Amino acid sequence: MSEKIGMVKIFDTTLRDGEQSPGASMQREEKLQVARQLARLNVDVIEAGFPVASPDDFEAVWEIASDVGNLPDSPVICALARSVEKDILEAARSVENARSPRIHTFIATSPIHMAKKLKMGPEEVLRAIGRSVSLARKKVSDVEFSAEDAFRSDRTFLAQAVRAAIEAGAGTINIPDTVGYAVPEGVKDLFSFLIETVPGAKGVVFSCHCHDDLGLSVANSLAALEAGARQVECTVNGIGERAGNAAMEEVVMALRVRKSWFNLDTRIRSEEFYRTSRLVSSVTGMVVQPNKAIVGENAFAHESGIHQDGLLKDKDTYEILAPEKVGVSGGRLVLGKHSGRHALKDRLDQMGYPLDAEELDRVFARFKKLADQKKELYEEDLEVLLSEEESQAKDRFVLKRLHVSGGTEIPPTATVVMERDGVEHRMAGLGDGPVDAIYRTVSKMTGADARLVSYSVKAITGGTDALGEVTVRLEENGLLAIGQGADTDILVASAKAYLAALNRLERKKNKAGRLSAETPDQVQDARIQGSP
Repeated sequence: MSEKIGMVKIFDTTLRDGEQSPGASMQREEKLQVARQLARLNVDVIEAGFPVASPDDFEAVWEIASDVGNLPDSPVICALARSVEKDILEAARSVENARSPRIHTFIATSPIHMAKKLKMGPEEVLRAIGRSVSLARKKVSDVEFSAEDAFRSDRTFLAQAVRAAIEAGAGTINIPDTVGYAVPEGVKDLFSFLIETVPGAKGVVFSCHCHDDLGLSVANSLAALEAGARQVECTVNGIGERAGNAAMEEVVMALRVRKSWFNLDTRIRSEEFYRTSRLVSSVTGMVVQPNKAIVGENAFAHESGIHQDGLLKDKDTYEILAPEKVGVSGGRLVLGKHSGRHALKDRLDQMGYPLDAEELDRVFARFKKLADQKKELYEEDLEVLLSEEESQAKDRFVLKRLHVSGGTEIPPTATVVMERDGVEHRMAGLGDGPVDAIYRTVSKMTGADARLVSYSVKAITGGTDALGEVTVRLEENGLLAIGQGADTDILVASAKAYLAALNRLERKKNKAGRLSAETPDQVQDARIQGSP
């Protein structure tokens, strides 16, 4: 194998084939937003749409060509067109403002498509290829031709179609697996045959466009590259017609992680993958499945105790690529019934609860019991477990009474009566809203310097008299504390949750102080690394 790394072009069709996913239609402004992110991702080609399909689609392609198509080092902006004059002229007009415009024209070459859909004979199809590619070539210098349903086509006729496109001026030849029918060895065989036997094939770029009907789109795309293709047509998150297209992030990271095998790479800035994935999911409404490779929520999550122990010793034991390489902040150890003591201790240390061996044994026993009842345990669950360790400690702050007033013309005012170290105190204060008034007043009364990181409320019973539960998360100097409060009055529940978090924060600070006096190096372990 040559030492020189070959480069593969990434042709993104999220905005065209991806948008054809049922329910995934995007508005013009959303398409432009995604196109800008694709440019940041550094794709080589953006297939911006099918201009003749609708006036809105034309406008979207035109705006992307005018905006993204004129960025420094802008990607090629491509418009799709059938092999008919009207389509090609509209496509040419839609990309005329791009620095690097491309027209992508296609026609079916399989017997079933020609007979049933096109109602054309082979010779008619060959003539249409020549006419359409020649016309497109007069409008732009960069023309791509696709033989729709190539893998169910007669290979001799397919070779004739490819030759006709090359002779008419196409610089890129796409061999699409339109219906997801192909298998990797068949893909290799067909690409090798065309590249080796069609006159002029060595002077053009061969491209693959694989659908995932049999779950083979990524494998087929990689097989095409092994056979000599140098462009992959793919989508973010693998969205597209029916079962979708080859997922860009999977193709790119397969090449990057197994570079020594493929001897190929791309220009993609893989650190943008996670952000791009979430953007496309947001604008299309298509949720990314948790176990989706590379960008799924569980892609870097580990629950097995054996796996977790290995990861904590050396990440390379169970992670073949660093999460940061695809824009994920770090791997996630899922705490569940398969987790071990090492993973639990690591999570508690991150939360600011460095336990000694005896404390850890007690908490781990309760953890295992709870884990048998829940699929996954979150930090809030661990806080509840730890509260049993704290149950003997007296709360420093205790709510006695609360009165809140406000309205459309009255500033929200909270009057709080609470005990601090056993002594009752009373204070009133204003806020931007009733909860804000409560929290500002309590902060003054307790002298707390904690930052409110999050506030959430949910009903835990039904009806107008529902019992509400409030959860707050506070942070002070790197220490995190979670507090929960429940009451039929959501304002009372908010006050209880805030004071519960403050009391836990006090206990954490006291414990950190004791550890500092005994073993200074452990204090850093009690701090939160980065933002929550």
